[in-house]
Amino acid sequence: MTATRTPAELLTEGELTVRGRISEASNAALYCTVSYEGQEAACIYKPVAGERPLWDFPDGTLAEREMAAFEVSEATGWGLVPPTVLREGPYGEGMCQLWIDAEADEGGRLLALVDGEEPGPGWKAIAFAEVGEGKTALLVHADDERLRRLAVLDAVINNADRKGGHLLPGGEGRLYGIDHGVTFNAENKLRTLLWGWAGEPLTPEAVAVLTELKGALGEGGALAVRLAELVTSDEIEATRVRVDALLESGRHPEPSGEWPAIPWPPV
Repeated sequence: MTATRTPAELLTEGELTVRGRISEASNAALYCTVSYEGQEAACIYKPVAGERPLWDFPDGTLAEREMAAFEVSEATGWGLVPPTVLREGPYGEGMCQLWIDAEADEGGRLLALVDGEEPGPGWKAIAFAEVGEGKTALLVHADDERLRRLAVLDAVINNADRKGGHLLPGGEGRLYGIDHGVTFNAENKLRTLLWGWAGEPLTPEAVAVLTELKGALGEGGALAVRLAELVTSDEIEATRVRVDALLESGRHPEPSGEWPAIPWPPV
């Protein structure tokens, strides 16, 4: 009997077949199937050859940054990023990530627009948004522990593009974050919709996870060694500094005022 491959093994060893292109993506993003010895799954393949140069991310590749985000996610134990590998494909080396079919979230909506100036029970305020005809509404996100974990991950990896469309509810109550190509910059570039906990104390769980990350990012630590293959030494050091700052403050970060705090478009 053929052993069932893990998602990572299937993504690494399987044959990639391109089925289509994600037209709204700003860089080449190909919808594929990957198959190996009768086992098959859908995936997204982003070849390095299809990346557009970014002046503020001059080092490395977007694919490597996506891989680095997955490695940090795995180190947290939260599993917030779908299984991801770097591999050769039909258009050269690229990032290959398990496709997540977004499902109706068992916990309800994650984002909403509401009237009034307060978010209401179970919601966290993000910002006011124009909704047409001179009217505004309050953009809010759910007060959801999965989103809160993702907010911590984004603070660690310095995610410059956490949009609503990058939040994918999966099966069994899982929530995934995708599109992590603009992360790990050595400068503070955190842009996210998940500001609802800004300035609030971190949860005990988050503090414990950050403490583990601090050790893994130390010289010779397993995560530091892996990240050294994917991002620059300055970016790894900046990641250490961010983790230290989170542990020292014990609070979720607040917008710096030096960089637009919310990505555009937000969803």
